Amino acid sequence: MTFAVTPQIVTGVYGLRCVTYFPHRDGGELDARTARFLSSVGLPTSDVFTSRMDVDDPYGPDVDASTIGGRFDRYGLHCPAESRSWWPLGYLFTSLLALDPASGTIYAFPEGALGYVKLHRDVESLVFALVEFRKVENDHANGLDPEELAAGFRDTVEAFDPTPFEVEDSQWNQSLEELEHGIW
Repeated sequence: MTFAVTPQIVTGVYGLRCVTYFPHRDGGELDARTARFLSSVGLPTSDVFTSRMDVDDPYGPDVDASTIGGRFDRYGLHCPAESRSWWPLGYLFTSLLALDPASGTIYAFPEGALGYVKLHRDVESLVFALVEFRKVENDHANGLDPEELAAGFRDTVEAFDPTPFEVEDSQWNQSLEELEHGIW
């Protein structure tokens, strides 16, 4: 399996210290492509995306912390039945991102919302967008035009996967709007 997003691309943008690699096991409930990507390319961490790296179970034996259903129950939050078995992946801005282990699809649970939105077709698409967003952050810090940066990001990411922009108030759309309006 080859990926458009390589380990060299991710470490070139984030460095080695900000990339987490996951152990790969054949079989099991995790989609094979997702498992291979997470073990060979990894998942970056930054101020924008904080990946879930906790090894210890902070909830105790009565909570299944490996799925969002148990975590939502612990805090008395509504968790749609079809998403109970999804794995918490991390936080993108203020949205919890969850991975459907069977399909590899990434979903966002925006803060304060009762449901979720499909955010990326797969984990490779998420990492591609994070890499491109990091480039936008660097270019913005160097004084490039925010509207041009937002348009370039949207065009580049949509060419790879249009899913991040399909929902009008997705985290990616909101972030680009903030960029264009000078909120950064």
